Amino acid sequence: MTILVTGSTGNIGRGVVARLAAAGQPVRAMTRTPAGARFPAGVETVHGDFEAPDTWGDVLHGVDRVHLFPYGYTAPGSGSGFLDRAVEAGVRRFVVHSAIAAAFDYQGDPDDPSLTALQRHLADEREAHRDIERAVEATGVEWTHVRPALLAVGALAWAEPIRATGTVREPFPESGSPLVHETDVAEVAVAALLTDDHVGAAYSLTGPAKVTQAEQVAAIGAAIGRDVRFEELTPEQARTEWLDPDQGLDQATIDWLLELLAASVGEPGIIAPTDTFEQVTGRPPRSFAQWAADHAEDFR
Repeated sequence: MTILVTGSTGNIGRGVVARLAAAGQPVRAMTRTPAGARFPAGVETVHGDFEAPDTWGDVLHGVDRVHLFPYGYTAPGSGSGFLDRAVEAGVRRFVVHSAIAAAFDYQGDPDDPSLTALQRHLADEREAHRDIERAVEATGVEWTHVRPALLAVGALAWAEPIRATGTVREPFPESGSPLVHETDVAEVAVAALLTDDHVGAAYSLTGPAKVTQAEQVAAIGAAIGRDVRFEELTPEQARTEWLDPDQGLDQATIDWLLELLAASVGEPGIIAPTDTFEQVTGRPPRSFAQWAADHAEDFR
């Protein structure tokens, strides 16, 4: 049995590849840039692209199970075409890297003009991920959906200012979320790939507890043995800074980001912690402090 990992060079995919290889499982890593992939010994690295059907034959040959990274960014129809080819080639299980937004109970119209920027964003996110999940379910083969909440690796956006100035400048210091360690996501995905215990399940994964932005900064400081200061911006100051072309954010994105931060102050916020990881693995999820310790060198 060979397992194909798509999105293999990303934060989650790389962890999935490493764990499968460590378990002695034949694993094939699909990437658009094989030369720079640097996978563990024994991993078969192949060139593949959701938008290049001529690469799919070599990618899928002899594959029984697939860790499926979202293909929503690809040209319309290319992702569903990949699913069809995979099943024709003999794939009998997909483990989908989805997102917790797919679990949101939203029944409205994403194009409703009365929606706030955040409501519209969450509705769009839900539909984008559910579209992929539904396409996988429609293939008729086994599936598991792994739906992580916000990933702790998002804090790497602070690495450069922390290294340069020891200061993080953001609005809403008490805004927070139960951030999930990428290792936990990879661990659940591997369990779903290697055992039959999770077929037909949709797992919403979070960290163990809500962690505010101020607490995240403090945890990073503790991990690197350095005082790191949180400088609070007003929403207006943040909007002005984020509109800088170097930030790469448009007005609509800034609108929903500010709404998300404001809505994530207090309990439970947008996302409440789940015990799903512990149910699957028998262990509590890794804390943000653990994540900060694991990534300390990124901030030094």
